Amino acid sequence: MVEVPFWRAKRLRDMTAVEWDSLCDGCAKCCLVKLEDIDTGAIDHTDVACRLLDLGTCRCTDYARRQDRVLDCVVLRPDTLAGLHWMPPTCAYRLLSEGKDLSWWHYLVSGSRETVHEAGMSVLGRVVSETGIADEELPDRIVEWPLSGDED
Repeated sequence: MVEVPFWRAKRLRDMTAVEWDSLCDGCAKCCLVKLEDIDTGAIDHTDVACRLLDLGTCRCTDYARRQDRVLDCVVLRPDTLAGLHWMPPTCAYRLLSEGKDLSWWHYLVSGSRETVHEAGMSVLGRVVSETGIADEELPDRIVEWPLSGDED
């Protein structure tokens, strides 16, 4: 008998903390600095990453204390997903909340944490750290690719 993977068998709100955290595919798109238009609420992504992001691994260097160190860092929870329209369409949390399955390159499917990078779905090699970037430079760094689902 074939066992159904937990992400297909459980609703997001029923997952354990370990299962929930394992859904992160390591793309780091959520770690990009975003600009919000005050009048329209539209969100633009930049190619500038949070200062805590390790640009070589696409992992947070202080995951446990990230909210203490970066005040606007968003912690994903099942009850907050619906309001996070800026999450990329490739995000596992978003996919599952929309009733879709994980992508082939997600490590829970592929078995490798490298396939997200090999498929071109992560920020690896595409971003700079916000350290040293002035706020007034951010509008010139707006990019479209984080919201695309066809980066490979």
